[in-house]
Amino acid sequence: MQPSDPQGQDKLGPAAAFTDAERAAVYRAIHSRRDVRSQFLPDPLDDALVMRLLQAAHAAPSVGLMQPWDFILIRQADTRARIRAAFQAANDEAQAMFHGERRALYSTLKLQGITDAPLNICITCDRARGGDVVLGRTHNRDTDLFSTVCAVQNLWLAARAEGVGVGWVSIFRDSDLRRVLRLPDHVVPVAYLCLGHVRELYTEPELQAKGWAQRLPLDQMIRRESWEG
Repeated sequence: MQPSDPQGQDKLGPAAAFTDAERAAVYRAIHSRRDVRSQFLPDPLDDALVMRLLQAAHAAPSVGLMQPWDFILIRQADTRARIRAAFQAANDEAQAMFHGERRALYSTLKLQGITDAPLNICITCDRARGGDVVLGRTHNRDTDLFSTVCAVQNLWLAARAEGVGVGWVSIFRDSDLRRVLRLPDHVVPVAYLCLGHVRELYTEPELQAKGWAQRLPLDQMIRRESWEG
């Protein structure tokens, strides 16, 4: 018998597969998750529910267990109005980057629910957390950003299981978002999310339903042993 590790590294639990029902629920959350822009209900989210979502996000894997994320909860109308204005300025610039039919289609898309959703959350990455040298980050500085995105995905899947819609708003000038949220220089805004209860969701990604893009076949994206494989 191996001696007990005084630091607790040998604390292990069962690793059996989930039951069929449990496994089906996980895959259902993954495949029915949608980026929500316009289906939000005005009802506020219960504080206990919000904490469950944040706990799910906080349970995400992180390189070196650095846990670089923070969660800025945004409910006040004036703050969201300023964020909405920042989005609009950037969105006008983005629309001008497309041409012809593409620009016309872009103009019809609703790409945010900032003032529609009862709760906004900005998930940030503190690039100084863990100190100058972090286990697993010694040769790739950006693993803190990758870890934070894992927290975003955890929250999103938990929200789907709770019947909460989530929309990721990415069209911002970084300087505008930093100014409104008063972020220090070493903190990076990774995801600006809109959250709220929804009655229905698209049965396919909304951009696919609106004719902007199609999901690519998986078999075109599988390579073996190397890029040329």
